Amino acid sequence: MIGLPRRGRKVVPQRTPGELDAMAAAGALVAAALKAVREAAAPGVSTLDLDQIAESVIREGGGIPSFLGYHGFPATICASVNDRVVHGIPTADEVLASGDLVSIDCGAILDDWHGDSAVTFGVGPLIDADQKLSDATRESMEAGIAAMVPGNRLTDVSHAIEAATHAASARYDRKFGIVAGYGGHGIGQEMHMDPFLPNEGSPGRGPYLEPGSVLAIEPMLTLGTSKTVILEDEWTVVTKDGSRAAHWEHTVAVTEDGPRILTLLHD
Repeated sequence: MIGLPRRGRKVVPQRTPGELDAMAAAGALVAAALKAVREAAAPGVSTLDLDQIAESVIREGGGIPSFLGYHGFPATICASVNDRVVHGIPTADEVLASGDLVSIDCGAILDDWHGDSAVTFGVGPLIDADQKLSDATRESMEAGIAAMVPGNRLTDVSHAIEAATHAASARYDRKFGIVAGYGGHGIGQEMHMDPFLPNEGSPGRGPYLEPGSVLAIEPMLTLGTSKTVILEDEWTVVTKDGSRAAHWEHTVAVTEDGPRILTLLHD
């Protein structure tokens, strides 16, 4: 049973064990869609092809693509290639080439619960800098996940992501930019819920994490600037300096037994 928060103590919204299981079912559908997309990504394949694959997986699994129609977004996935950070709109004209760095963000609704996850991968082998960028972003996400424990506060997760980014910069001898103004979020029966989760900041602030608290953790790093520009389509976010970007995301719950990733493939 989820414990009641102490009077006057704000807590990231909590879900019951049954609700977490329902979110994990939605998350598994997202994971299956991302796996299918990654396997299909190859030179000559369009981002629209990938979008259609993801939509088919989600609908065949009994779910609804949560991005499609969200505030007018026209697709099932966000396909962000090379200097695109997030919210790239898939098109038939955008054809993948060897060496492209691809970030795919995907969401699904199943039985009224949401799952949200993102991966970054290469079309064929990546150059060293791009591989390090993707690895650093994934490692930063994993550090944020590790901070999802009872008694921590929201910005303890933010600080863990930032610290891991700086550690990766030192380890790979390459400075990574933390994209400004974008971050993770609460999630449940809506895709985007309070609180907003920054990807950097001082620890020890914001609402507390308790068993059942759920956040979508999603660092976005670049090989250059932290500044971005939104294109004329009013969705696609690109790096201001044209440097490449990576994006990793999992939906994660706090439990007494440690963080529970809700966007993993089911066995």
